[in-house]
Amino acid sequence: QVQLVESGGGLVQPGGSLRLSCAASGSIFSIATMGWFRQAPGRERESVASITSGGSTNYADSVKGRFTISRDNAKHTVYLQMNSLKPEDTAVYYCKLWVFTGYDSWGQGTQVTVSS
Repeated sequence: QVQLVESGGGLVQPGGSLRLSCAASGSIFSIATMGWFRQAPGRERESVASITSGGSTNYADSVKGRFTISRDNAKHTVYLQMNSLKPEDTAVYYCKLWVFTGYDSWGQGTQVTVSS
């Protein structure tokens, strides 16, 4: 059972930056695709960004050019660098791990609030 622990959320002004981290237990991290999702109040959870074990990335159109996903396999950690934050980025951000066998795991979420 892989456990994911997110950190780095908080309150930031519009135009500011935050970096989220997600640390995973277990060596399965190195073969897993990692992703960040978010859920705003009253809305469905949506994909923000993902990165494969080989480093290929994918982004939602709403965050392209502002957010960057990266991973450190030695530290079993995935990051989400968020720049030029907007109020509409406010949400609970979740980390997800999944592998080709169908196994997946979710973190507990971290709140990001963008407000002046």
